[in-house]
Amino acid sequence: MKDKTKKQTDRARIQHIALDDLSAGDDAFVERSTGRITSRLPEGIHNGMVMKDIVQIAWPSFVELMLTQLVSMVDMMMVGALGPWALSAVGLTNQPKFLLMTMFIAMNVGATALVARAKGAGDQEKANRVVRQALMMNFVFGLAASIIGFILARPMVIFMGGQEKQVIDGAVSYLKIQMIGFTFMALTSTITAVLRGVGDSRTAMIYNLIANVSNCALNYVLIYGHFGAPAMGVAGASLATILGQGIAFVIASVVILRGKGYLKLELKKGFRPDFSLIREFMAIGLPSMIEQLIMRAGMVIYAKTVASLGTVAYATHNVCMNIQAFSFMNGQAFAVSATSLVGQSLGKRRPDMAGAYSSRTQKLGMAVSFILVILFIFGGRWLMTLYSDDPEVIRQGTTILRMVALLQPLQSSQFIFAGALRGAGDTRTTAMITFITVLLVRPLTAIFCIKVLNMGLIGAWVAMICDQFLRSLLVGIRYYSGKWTRAYKGPRTA
Repeated sequence: MKDKTKKQTDRARIQHIALDDLSAGDDAFVERSTGRITSRLPEGIHNGMVMKDIVQIAWPSFVELMLTQLVSMVDMMMVGALGPWALSAVGLTNQPKFLLMTMFIAMNVGATALVARAKGAGDQEKANRVVRQALMMNFVFGLAASIIGFILARPMVIFMGGQEKQVIDGAVSYLKIQMIGFTFMALTSTITAVLRGVGDSRTAMIYNLIANVSNCALNYVLIYGHFGAPAMGVAGASLATILGQGIAFVIASVVILRGKGYLKLELKKGFRPDFSLIREFMAIGLPSMIEQLIMRAGMVIYAKTVASLGTVAYATHNVCMNIQAFSFMNGQAFAVSATSLVGQSLGKRRPDMAGAYSSRTQKLGMAVSFILVILFIFGGRWLMTLYSDDPEVIRQGTTILRMVALLQPLQSSQFIFAGALRGAGDTRTTAMITFITVLLVRPLTAIFCIKVLNMGLIGAWVAMICDQFLRSLLVGIRYYSGKWTRAYKGPRTA
């Protein structure tokens, strides 16, 4: 009786979706459906079922991402109490850190798509092979990145525009501590990626919630030196972050090793390279890695241009970037649904359901985005006062957040459509769009507005808006073309 109850509980962990009630498409059906995006639903599937599938994946991701970003915001607020120099110090580490994350972020895109396809095709054994390969590769990438980042911390901070000694020293100590926990963060992000691929976003929400609460508590202790701990300032914020990430890694590892859901990591099977799978990873992950490298190169040029405006302007910019990142949570959460459900639909050879899921996901994300429009227009000044009491930081930041409000509906759709493209394995297109917008449009427009038109920090955000508008337009054109449905058609029938 106990074994039967356990099996029922384990099955309950594997979320049932409307797609599971449909038969797999045959070759003729795939040929008829490929290249067409329709919102019509197959017989036996109604709108409520599809919306439920989207929400049951999106809401845990939304809560997880929102809480993660709230912790990042609290980090910045607590650091901001040390002065604008501390905000600038943390800001200088962002682009080097994200640049070093490029390889395992790209592999995680491949892992999510491959696991989703395997689940859609009913191949649980392959899904678990993907888990082992993803963890093996990202352990190597994470370890290499952490060593490089630790050794080159000071040169990278100086390259990013660090000028004042206090700012440089704070940034270097922050970045070096981050590198110590980098490998654990890489592995945790991989486990999160594969869980999302099978639609299990709730588990990641739980362990990241625990980690984030721990991070906030440790911030209070380590930044200011409470409960007998030394007051470590900026370094304390970094240490609190990696300790929180360590907690998330332990819990995520237990989850994937116990294997109560669809995925299970079996250590006894080892971690030998599986070159057939690695080729599949590279087919999806390599364009994504190129996209990430292009994005980071563009962001480095952009950030260096803004840093040239001085400590106060750069502090304001970093606060606004931190708040804007909060607005990403809406689009990113629904993008998780789009990636998982599109991947599973195409794995089951149902392009019709891929279109039905993605179009409805975009509508839900668009509705939520209007709440953020109201928040940034009417609550921008209040948000800025949470970070700093400097009048100039608050004044400029309030204006910028009103500009950010204009982006919200387009930004949400952009994330969701890009998520659908990644679920289909169409990562080459997103890489090309990133090249045009982030590497060319944003930095060149920022340099023109700041250096030629003398628009200061506002000019940097005019460049941001130009980038986002063009990127949203290009991603939307690619999505509505329907060509992404041809990126993967699943295994052919006999």
